[in-house]
Amino acid sequence: MSLRKNPLLAMALVAAALAAVLAAWAGTSWYAAAHDDAADFAASRDDALAAARQAVTNLNTLDHREIDEGLDRWEASATGELLAQLRKGREGFEKEVREAGTVTTAEVLSAALTELDDRAGRADVLVAVRITVTAPGEKPQAKESRMLGEVTRTGDGWKLSALGQAPAGDSAGGDAGESRGGQAGDGGQ
Repeated sequence: MSLRKNPLLAMALVAAALAAVLAAWAGTSWYAAAHDDAADFAASRDDALAAARQAVTNLNTLDHREIDEGLDRWEASATGELLAQLRKGREGFEKEVREAGTVTTAEVLSAALTELDDRAGRADVLVAVRITVTAPGEKPQAKESRMLGEVTRTGDGWKLSALGQAPAGDSAGGDAGESRGGQAGDGGQ
């Protein structure tokens, strides 16, 4: 039986060939997208930024009624020298916040990575945060500030490895990194 005598068979063969070409194109496109370095870099950037936002929130939020949980969150959000400093100062933070009876909450207003070295697993971040401190019998006091930080990729994901106040205006003077020595924000002070 020839293809001229059976147009239905000819159309089926053309459709099958077209389907094979489309399947090959789709497979190649999928493979290229799945192995795209730009997509991996974008995912790392998004993960690092999300972790930085959460960590800055955690390290600037502390409630005297749930002090142990709050300080545990601080430690879970940090790594490296910052984690060591938090552990070293934990007893003092706890005493100070209990005595003051304060509740401190943080809201990240905006955040951006200023540098990402995906291979080294570190990123610098600039965060604008509103910190509200409520003391017994007083109205809540809110303060907005900019913070510079660094996040480092660990086995448990990205964690804050440095945090400090960003210089304001023209007063930067020296190396902005000097202020990132691992301070933990206001934390109820």
